[in-house]
Amino acid sequence: MKENFLPLDVEKLSAVTGNMYKSVIVVGRRSNQITLDIKEELTKKLAEFAPAHDNLEEIIENREQIEISKFYERKPKPNILAVEGVMGGDVYFRNALNPDETNAPELGPA
Repeated sequence: MKENFLPLDVEKLSAVTGNMYKSVIVVGRRSNQITLDIKEELTKKLAEFAPAHDNLEEIIENREQIEISKFYERKPKPNILAVEGVMGGDVYFRNALNPDETNAPELGPA
């Protein structure tokens, strides 16, 4: 299991965009994307266990549901995955205001 705290090389993170603040924005936005993906995936899996009717008296402990929840709790946090992706070169970004400011590979001719 990965640690919840990462020692970061600030120079390496800054080198991704050429600016520490831009790098933090890229990491934050990627983290948000990962969070939404995980939330959607978890919601789909837990929807299978949703009761057909709302009756508080019939709430029971579902072992499979608990195991699914524990699995997602053990996964690395989205911000750690985002930092690893950005620093590993797995995440491409572009600046909407300045299209030349990107690390995305050039698209070939259509």
